[in-house]
Amino acid sequence: MPKSLFWRTFLVIALLLAVSVAAWVQIFRIYEREPRGQQVAMQVAAILNLTRAALVSSRPEARAALMREISNSERIEIYPADPDEALAALPERPGVALMQNLVREKAGAETRFAFARNGLPGLWVSFRIDEDEYWVRLRRERIERDFQAQWLGWGALALALALGGAFLLVRRITRPLEALADAARTVGRGGAPPPLAEAGPGEVVAVARAFNQMANDLKTQEQDRALVLAGISHDLRTPLARLRLGVEMSADASLKDGMVADIEQMDQVIGQFLDFARSGHDDRAALTEVDLAQLAGDLGRHYAGARGELRISVPAGSTVRARAPSLRRALANLIDNAFKHSGPGTSVELAVALEDGRTRIEVRDRGPGIPAPDIERLKQPFTRLDDARGSADGAGLGLAIVERIARLHGAAFTLMPRAGGGLVACLDFPSNGRDST
Repeated sequence: MPKSLFWRTFLVIALLLAVSVAAWVQIFRIYEREPRGQQVAMQVAAILNLTRAALVSSRPEARAALMREISNSERIEIYPADPDEALAALPERPGVALMQNLVREKAGAETRFAFARNGLPGLWVSFRIDEDEYWVRLRRERIERDFQAQWLGWGALALALALGGAFLLVRRITRPLEALADAARTVGRGGAPPPLAEAGPGEVVAVARAFNQMANDLKTQEQDRALVLAGISHDLRTPLARLRLGVEMSADASLKDGMVADIEQMDQVIGQFLDFARSGHDDRAALTEVDLAQLAGDLGRHYAGARGELRISVPAGSTVRARAPSLRRALANLIDNAFKHSGPGTSVELAVALEDGRTRIEVRDRGPGIPAPDIERLKQPFTRLDDARGSADGAGLGLAIVERIARLHGAAFTLMPRAGGGLVACLDFPSNGRDST
């Protein structure tokens, strides 16, 4: 069975239509059996009685010529019975049995029937004149129902029209459901789908209207959230800038260094809040082919001599379909995290590989790594390892931002131990560049 509601419903309706047509044909055959049997029986009995009467009224020496005349003019073949003849019985069907009984009632109980005589097919019916027995051969097309091909064509046309109507009806019902499913997936990935068409049956209109209202409410809440975060950023960073200016003018070097570090840490936390908000709200631009070699070069220049060495291994011509600002932000978060946990003077690797048609971007470090039970937990917002919680270093949003960006691009974000110690953070993009919206 197919998995889609459309094809399941259509196949069920098609099966019901086919069964109903078959049932109608069977009912027609059952109700037609008795009238058809009576009609054939009357026709056969009339032919027997007329043939017998014609032969009885003729002279015995003229009967052979009369039989030939009847055969030529009426297409009724008459043969004398033969004791050594080979007979084939009629098929055992209710309509045939009914016809035989009716013929015997009208033509005589001694009437015999055969489906073939001496290998010659036809409807063979016997009658007697005194001690002599004769066979009348009737061609089957004379008594069988003439089932013309046009009736089959009309039936096929009626069934095709019914199936076409069922197809259109089911399609009209399932198309809004498909649009609703696509829109729900878009909302689940943090996107803003276009409003659903509020048309069709009343139930479909009610569902579409409710979903549009829900999507509009979510969009409004998202805009309000972004506005609040932007206001927090402005209201906090302005006094922080003044505070840093005052600290820079302080004469106490030790106090100045500590306060500058605290201010930078506060500014970093605010930046992570804004990045987390933008990863689900502002990055809705169209997907483009991002040159990974060029992006890696920009990141290499940005991190040159900052905390350690960033080693880049990206094949020329490597591209991935993504939003460039979002992808850069995700890689920067992973590189920052790698440098932070690797310590000063260490190296971090940024590598790109193609595996089974998929683009795989890896950031590798030689830090302490992450225990396997904590990997999925650290992808959640505001989550850090126990040994990092007291360091006041960030808000625990770095990996959550990467996870959200990966989900918006239809990519997989995984963290795994590195051979020889360390951590490998991997972004695995599908080959078809599936859009998250």
